[in-house]
Amino acid sequence: MRAIRLLLYSQDLKLQPLLAPALGKEFQITVEPDENKVRDLIARENCDVLILDLDSTYCAVKQQVAFFEEIAEYGVAIVAMTDDDSRAIAIELMEGGAYGYFRKPPALRELKALVRKAYELSALKQRVQLARKPLNVESRCDRLVGDSAAMRTVYELVQRVANLNASVLIAGESGTGKELVARAIHNLGDRANRPFVAVSCGAIPETLIESELFGHEKGAYTGTVGAREGYLEQAGHGTLFLDEIGELSLHTQVKLLRVLQQKEFSRLGSNRLIPLNARVVFATHRDLGQMVEDGRFRRDLYYRVNVMKIACPALADHPEDIPLLARLFLRQYSEQYQKPVYDIQPGAIALLEEYSWPGNVRELENAIQAAIIVAETDSIGPEDLPEQLQQSQLPIAGARIASFESLLQEFKIKLATKAIQECNGNKTLAARSLHISRAYLHRLIRLTEEDVSVA
Repeated sequence: MRAIRLLLYSQDLKLQPLLAPALGKEFQITVEPDENKVRDLIARENCDVLILDLDSTYCAVKQQVAFFEEIAEYGVAIVAMTDDDSRAIAIELMEGGAYGYFRKPPALRELKALVRKAYELSALKQRVQLARKPLNVESRCDRLVGDSAAMRTVYELVQRVANLNASVLIAGESGTGKELVARAIHNLGDRANRPFVAVSCGAIPETLIESELFGHEKGAYTGTVGAREGYLEQAGHGTLFLDEIGELSLHTQVKLLRVLQQKEFSRLGSNRLIPLNARVVFATHRDLGQMVEDGRFRRDLYYRVNVMKIACPALADHPEDIPLLARLFLRQYSEQYQKPVYDIQPGAIALLEEYSWPGNVRELENAIQAAIIVAETDSIGPEDLPEQLQQSQLPIAGARIASFESLLQEFKIKLATKAIQECNGNKTLAARSLHISRAYLHRLIRLTEEDVSVA
């Protein structure tokens, strides 16, 4: 089990060296005097229990209560630390949802017991809420992850086509999860208990592709020892996923078109017709429309496979999902490698979010795997990430013209500011109106504040 992460919001920086060794390895405590940094750490889920120092010498009562009400929206467990003068505030915060309070200076046994129970109760509430939450499309979309508007569009389309026996073309760059979308379609539909057969058309030599797809009888061609079922037959009443359909030769395209039109096929070396019972889902990273114009893909086959199109967004088009994906891979591979790496530091998250990800989600997955392997602590820091991520943050000498990324960032900040104004300062509603997470909205707000301070 990892240590319980305690975040102490206090102006008294002497508390950390005093409390850290006394609490022991069961707890990891961080003292942070900056309100914005506290807000950021909580938004990034880098805190299990927040301890508020209500020392009346540091700040006014109204300021303390207002900050508590804002932080409480995140659902983090909150415990108050109080002196005699601020005890009434602690009681008021408990009425507003805080777990409890303890007096300053704290008795270590009391402190440990209180924060441990606060953490356990918070974790229990999260499990209960998850159990009560209705099963939605996202939770059944296999390993598809993301809460962005782009990913929600994918979830909606997957749900719409799941039970239709229509051809689906999944388009997107390499590494965007096209096979995961195909599996989600299969798992959500009425064929979920039937076979799912995935075939990479580009990985099979042209001389073998027909035999692999249609199967063959004994002696159909030189070297065949016995009869063999092809992928069309193996899929049965399930789903056949033909990945990289654009790699098929024109000759094979003709034969595949006939199968899709006639709903039947035969093995090589046989005249016996076999009905096509499987649903066929296609995927490509190529522009099939342009390939049609260039004469490299049959127009009639294109219209046959492109009945319903689902576009998998590039990771650069939904960067707000990067922290969620990164932490998913962190949990998966830290367990697989049996290495106790439990968290990703804010600086590393910032590098992940700013990188362009030409290899998309697959590249992110590989980067997290590599970081887990080289990490020497229980959290991934910027220095653990692959070199290309670290180099992407180096300034370009002599750069004078604003980059595309900086212009895009400026536009996002303007959108966030406008949304907050239109929602009368309610950041939760503003985030919903933009279809982004509160954490991502807060990061845009911080960028605005930094720009103002620099000016």
